[in-house]
Amino acid sequence: MTGTQGTDQRVTPEQLDVWRLFLRVHSRVIRRLEADLLEQHGLPLAWYDVLARLLEADDQRLRMSELADRVMLSPSGLTRLVDRMAEDGLVQRIQADGDGRGFYAVLTQAGYDRLRETSGTHLRGIRDYVVGRFDDDELRTVAELLQRIEN
Repeated sequence: MTGTQGTDQRVTPEQLDVWRLFLRVHSRVIRRLEADLLEQHGLPLAWYDVLARLLEADDQRLRMSELADRVMLSPSGLTRLVDRMAEDGLVQRIQADGDGRGFYAVLTQAGYDRLRETSGTHLRGIRDYVVGRFDDDELRTVAELLQRIEN
């Protein structure tokens, strides 16, 4: 079933149960990943996500607006987060050339080192809490179903 449906369509109790299950599973996995990173490394999951996104970016830098989209934070929320990370030396905020209002977030060497230190814990969590619970065929099916929602 694709496309936009009229507002007269009702969500069944079974469909609502699936929605709530999706939310619970997402929340539980995020809480576990966060707890692992905090307990073992003192690093919040949101900080890890920012560091990982910057590592993947060209020149290990992203415009703040693009980074906010990638980590799914509001621009103001990302600004506060990046400011705290900059205080710890993990990132820098650099003004964009020729743009008085635009800034880049840039990964520092300390941020890179911190990401390397914590990535094993994060990847282990992804494996233990999600992908390791499915075989390859099931993972392909899950990916196809989630892509249907994303698009």
